[in-house]
Amino acid sequence: MSVESLVGPGLQAGPAERRARRWIAASVAAFCAAAIVLPFIGPSPLDLSRVWMRQEPDWSIFVQLRLSRTLLGLFAGAALALGGSVFQAMLRDALATPDMLGVSSGASLGAVVAIALGWHLAAGVSGIWAGALGGAAAVLVLVVVAATRQRDMSAHGLLLAGVATNSVCWALILLIHSLSGLSQSFAISRWLIGSLDAIDYRALAVFVVAVVVAAILVIRRARQWNLLAVGDAWAGTRGGDVRQLLRFGYIAGSFLAASTVALTGPIGFVGLVVPHLVRVRISADDRVLMPCAFFFGGVLLASCDAVGRVILAPAEVPAGAITACIGGPYLLWLLRRR
Repeated sequence: MSVESLVGPGLQAGPAERRARRWIAASVAAFCAAAIVLPFIGPSPLDLSRVWMRQEPDWSIFVQLRLSRTLLGLFAGAALALGGSVFQAMLRDALATPDMLGVSSGASLGAVVAIALGWHLAAGVSGIWAGALGGAAAVLVLVVVAATRQRDMSAHGLLLAGVATNSVCWALILLIHSLSGLSQSFAISRWLIGSLDAIDYRALAVFVVAVVVAAILVIRRARQWNLLAVGDAWAGTRGGDVRQLLRFGYIAGSFLAASTVALTGPIGFVGLVVPHLVRVRISADDRVLMPCAFFFGGVLLASCDAVGRVILAPAEVPAGAITACIGGPYLLWLLRRR
């Protein structure tokens, strides 16, 4: 696919574009199929007829436990994969993730502080969510200020500032963890693994709406991400405001990662594996890559959570551990190949 086709106003009717539309449709279909099928997977089987007739206990297990957890996994994975796509587009590096720029560690630090202060006991999920968003916002401001020189922001400066901030945040997390009491230390350890749990539908609705709105804003700029992938100079000569685009991408990607970390803990590798697989196997065009990564990322995380529910039943393996077992070997293979 040529550069002109990547930065054109829209997908044309050629064979490659028809194939791209089919892949987007397939990703949407997989997302919807996962939302229907995965809630029925678990240590105890559910009877479809009893669920349909709203008979207990199958109905309560399906609605209160399995369905909300699956929807959280679908939209959390979608947010992480899309956030990874944004950072890879900004930095023009297939190995870039929200973790590299300090976003996930900043959100994790904020959540750990909230747990250590007991906010999770007083306000529940909203307390951890507020702490995570606050930590991510503080890191966002710090990295943007450090990476800006004379009103000019560069992807290289963002990367260096993010790596330094990431190290500081994890050092502070370890310090707070070591100084916390027994109950707080246990809660922090469990949260840092990264897992999916049943969630109140009001909190889930707020999260879904926030992710969908952010995804629409990001994907609508797919042509500008394609321009940026060719180079800053190319994007500037084609009417793109590189500084504004970098700032928007960092804020949007940070929000997607931080809002997800607040509810699930730091789940790694989804933002790395999914965008890279879509880029290699489907298309490097961000008009195709980003929507496919969004939907396939949700399918991956929700499927990993379903596997974790049954692989050692009745015990559960956290989704973060499953994604690490998948993403770690894949990263080693990717580094070896490159």
